[in-house]
Amino acid sequence: MVNRIYVAQSAVAMRRRGPPGLITLAAMAMLTALTADAAARQARPSAPTEATAPREAGEPIMAIVSIKSQQVTFYDADGWILRAPVSTGTTGRETPAGVFAIIEKNKDHRSNMYDDAEMPNMQRITWNGIALHGGPLPGYAASHGCVRMPYGFAEKLFDKTQIGMRVIISPNDAAPVAFSHPALFMPNKEAIVAASARAETLLRGAAEAATTADEAKQVAATAAREAAALTASLRKLERLKPRADAELAFADKMLAAAKADQARARAEEAKQKAAAKAADAGTQLDAARADVTPKRDAAAAAKDAAKAAETRKTDAAKAASEAKLALEPVSVYISRATQKLYVRRNTHKPLPDGGEMFDSSIEVPVTIRNPDRPIGTHVFTAMAPNNSGLRWTVVTIDHGDDAKGALDRITIPQDVLDRIVPTALPRSSIIISDEPLSSETNYRTEFVAVLSNQPQGGFITRRPTTPDVIASDEGWNDDGFGFSSQGNSYWQPGYTRRRGGQYYQPMQPRWW
Repeated sequence: MVNRIYVAQSAVAMRRRGPPGLITLAAMAMLTALTADAAARQARPSAPTEATAPREAGEPIMAIVSIKSQQVTFYDADGWILRAPVSTGTTGRETPAGVFAIIEKNKDHRSNMYDDAEMPNMQRITWNGIALHGGPLPGYAASHGCVRMPYGFAEKLFDKTQIGMRVIISPNDAAPVAFSHPALFMPNKEAIVAASARAETLLRGAAEAATTADEAKQVAATAAREAAALTASLRKLERLKPRADAELAFADKMLAAAKADQARARAEEAKQKAAAKAADAGTQLDAARADVTPKRDAAAAAKDAAKAAETRKTDAAKAASEAKLALEPVSVYISRATQKLYVRRNTHKPLPDGGEMFDSSIEVPVTIRNPDRPIGTHVFTAMAPNNSGLRWTVVTIDHGDDAKGALDRITIPQDVLDRIVPTALPRSSIIISDEPLSSETNYRTEFVAVLSNQPQGGFITRRPTTPDVIASDEGWNDDGFGFSSQGNSYWQPGYTRRRGGQYYQPMQPRWW
């Protein structure tokens, strides 16, 4: 209506003023248009560009992808170090927002889903196919769910990151903010020193136990070969002795039947030879029987000793692995959906089917005050040591409570705190979320948690990872790291948000 009044008034003015009025109005219209265009340019955010922090960069601790801004930013202990534009998933194939970690790296990866497409410098964050990699950037979301980065940027970044590095995909712009709270882990310096010394001692003990076990195995193998050879000789003598006795009996019979002197002489000679042969066979058989028993006993003892040494080797390796694991950054996930706390640590043990194995031996109930009320999704990260223990930041990508309110509502069991807090190190993290863990969380991942209130087209349209094994008393548990067959999905009645995507299935009951 205002525009129509303005146009009418302008027409009247033109009729009154004639040509000069027309010129004035044209100038006013042009000025208005220029001003509006300038305002629009000022309001429109500039397109993301590659940038490097003007300082020496440390090792990347986390990456944050903003779907809204189509940008990824990498952070070390002191702040951002690298930025670049990205292209996330297009409509229907949206990149899932949530919390992830790098679980595999492949410099020359090709897609097994999209016509063998090149995905150079691939850094996988889910086993069903979501990854960061080099790719074309048209200036908008255009991928099938992955996060494409500039080719050169992806190549430069590839050797800087490690398996287990945190990757946060946020629907909006997000950045780590300095944060402190009494519930955040503050390690004990003396405990870390003691744990390190204990790990070194146990590693030496494990190496010695392995050497002893190998030597015992060789001794047992030698004893078994000797016992087997003597047993074979005994079996042969046990066959020869009856034959020698039969030959002696036959010679004796022939001697008795001989009539002529010459025949009797030949029979007597044959009997003497048969008797000597039978006696020799008996002597050898008695000696073999006397020898075989101690040889068999020695072989059995060596075998038992080798078994015992192997048991000590396994126990020592397990103790050393657990001690070494205590010196790895710890990741904790607390889910309002399942009312559970999960712990992960990277063992750095390469797996034949790709990636590395993550220890998942702790999964316990956790107390969340007002469990029916949303808590949000907050990622707390220990960035570096400081005078009080660790310097923490928080990134919030889904709102419920603020970060402080979320931590205030959590009560972690004391026995869990006693296991993980004293040796907590930089790069450790605590994630609090309304969401359950995705079923893509398994023994080859840290945590995979997807925001169910955001589009997940690029995630839920992919074939889920085969639910083989994730945490139990079976399988590799003898090595200190267990995982089990997945059971049925676990869903807590208090969780009221819509269910989207695929959900983690819990461990079997453990000693907890």
